[in-house]
Amino acid sequence: MIDITPGQIDEAMDWLSSISDKEGKGTTRLLYSKSWVEAQNSLKDLFEKSGMQTEFDAVGNLYATIEGSETPEVIIASGSHVDTVVNGGRLDGQLGIMSAYLAIKGLIEKYGQPKKSLRIISLAEEEGSRFPYTFWGSKNLFNIADPKDVSDITDSEGISFVDAMHEAGFDFQEEPSKFSKMDAFVELHIEQGNFLEEENLKVGVVNAIVGQKRYSIKLKGEANHAGTTLMKYRKDVVECMSRIIVEVIDRAKEIGDPLVVTFGQVDVVPNVVNVVPGEVEFSIDMRHTDQDALNDFAKEVEALIQGHAEVKGIDSTVELWMDEPPVPMNDEIIQIIEQVCKDQNLSYQVMHSGAGHDSQIFAPRVPTGMIFVPSIKGISHNPEEHTEAVDIEQGIQALAAALKKLAY
Repeated sequence: MIDITPGQIDEAMDWLSSISDKEGKGTTRLLYSKSWVEAQNSLKDLFEKSGMQTEFDAVGNLYATIEGSETPEVIIASGSHVDTVVNGGRLDGQLGIMSAYLAIKGLIEKYGQPKKSLRIISLAEEEGSRFPYTFWGSKNLFNIADPKDVSDITDSEGISFVDAMHEAGFDFQEEPSKFSKMDAFVELHIEQGNFLEEENLKVGVVNAIVGQKRYSIKLKGEANHAGTTLMKYRKDVVECMSRIIVEVIDRAKEIGDPLVVTFGQVDVVPNVVNVVPGEVEFSIDMRHTDQDALNDFAKEVEALIQGHAEVKGIDSTVELWMDEPPVPMNDEIIQIIEQVCKDQNLSYQVMHSGAGHDSQIFAPRVPTGMIFVPSIKGISHNPEEHTEAVDIEQGIQALAAALKKLAY
């Protein structure tokens, strides 16, 4: 085990999370903002003081490397994203960067230079909080970002993506990234759920990231007088939606974990107290670790929507606007992380991730693993996001031990 204390962890997280565009509780550090530039440059200075070689790529991903003594061309990497949501917590994303730093620094202090190269990656962006685009950092790392997708987009203040990028000192990547070649990637992250806390476990060994389907459903019935239109004559879209919601949720509970479904957004027209609603648009978010199971549930839901609409004489439109497949982690790295947890007698559980992470971009291209630490009450994307440093320490010990097996 490396030498690390809860105090060192809190100090590291307080330092990085304090770099924010807003004062007070929470951290706001959006892509290419002043605080984003400050954070990346501050991390660069920190890594260089620890003897690491640092370099930015064209779009602003930061890489810090300790070269291996025997096979320096073999790269074992760890890290996460440096951007935050608006008024976010002190852990999401940035914990992965600082955990990689503390783990690698501890390994070097205790065991010296690794045989293979160790690398920290501070990814430019994952959240999509400033501009309507996600995974800009990792997609550029693997040469799958299309500049056309961001050329005409703006933030909430009307600042264009391209102008913000240039103002921060970066530009589109013209050549394939030389950093895309690596032999393993391990990301440490808060769970952003309450499973580990509820089960009194300290480390999650992630075996897959769920696939997601997101829908916009539109129902068009007939707006009418709330007092004079008898119940049997109504084409009430809210009633139809309500029946769909109850039946879909009941079916999801019947199927059971790891399937989840959420109805999170509703827009009713005319949305007044004394008119039978004539139009409604609502969202459905469904997730599962198994593609076939996710597809089967989606077919059920689509048929159910159509069936209820036909019975009520209501027109229905079903638009699938996100269809991301489940992403499994690498079996060998899962086994390595699980074994080091056993060796160190850590309290752990193999589990899936219900949220998206940079690792889902890495995993199809690089042997990838993830480590979770508990989130108190499952709170994330919120200033109240918190994990006790003594629990984070177990996650960092697991990360350090896994990196040691991979690089020493």
